[in-house]
Amino acid sequence: MVEIQTVGGGNQAMNTPIRKGKVYLMGAGPGNPELLTVQAAQILKTAEVVLHDHLVPQEILDLIPAWTQVRNVGKRCGQAGIAQEQIHALLIAAAREGKQVVRLKGGDPLLFGRVGEEMEALARAGVEFEVIPGVTSAMGAAAAAKIPLTDRRYASKVVFLSHHTAGNVSPEWDDVALKDATYAVYMPGKNYGEIATKLMEGGLDAVTPCVIVANATQAEQQVHRTTLQELALEERLPAPSLLIIGEVAKPLPAAEKEKDNSGWETPAKKSELVLDLGETQKDRESQYSRTAKAGSD
Repeated sequence: MVEIQTVGGGNQAMNTPIRKGKVYLMGAGPGNPELLTVQAAQILKTAEVVLHDHLVPQEILDLIPAWTQVRNVGKRCGQAGIAQEQIHALLIAAAREGKQVVRLKGGDPLLFGRVGEEMEALARAGVEFEVIPGVTSAMGAAAAAKIPLTDRRYASKVVFLSHHTAGNVSPEWDDVALKDATYAVYMPGKNYGEIATKLMEGGLDAVTPCVIVANATQAEQQVHRTTLQELALEERLPAPSLLIIGEVAKPLPAAEKEKDNSGWETPAKKSELVLDLGETQKDRESQYSRTAKAGSD
């Protein structure tokens, strides 16, 4: 709350409190509402205006109070949507009315979320804002596919790429082909073959493992595994989808098995190592109680 000085019915000055609006540039995470951060969930409960992307799941939108003004300002490939400049204008206008405004984006707003343009617009307008990070889609997709994004044996780098740029211009990837890296391609679109061709021309091996993940962390989740040379033949998965390319994407090994005397396969037996993990929390609490009691005697 701030105070400004105004003039009353006569010449007497008075202090009248006014509300100061604020914009939260918020990440909704990869889709599963349980992966929404605690901070994000708390802010949504008090938001007065929410402008959300098209792909934010309904389960997350259901967390918004019924009295909140909610508008879908998302864009879909091949479909005309609200202009980015108009989104800026809506954010600024609502904040200047003293409202708590949430700009809700899928994943993390700082990665391919146009948040840079929105921060500049808000800064120029003198509007207070805060960035609320979220679990980025690459992390959600990797977790869904049970693969690491880095591995000291194969990948010491992670390269985040988008297959879309401003003006629908095809991005240039001539300088990104690194053999010891994992590539996380956001918004891969429908032409997987174009992506594969660019990376193979850059020097990546044709048999490099690939994983396509659609609707990561959600009930409709799909995970398809292939290689760079076979990528063009893969079925196009629905948005939101993410493509991970690199040695880390190869399938996990099967469980080791051995046959017993009757011919049945059983898990391989290995020497067991029993770890002594020390005291339990209960033991520590009991010891603390005894020490405290002794100190008071």
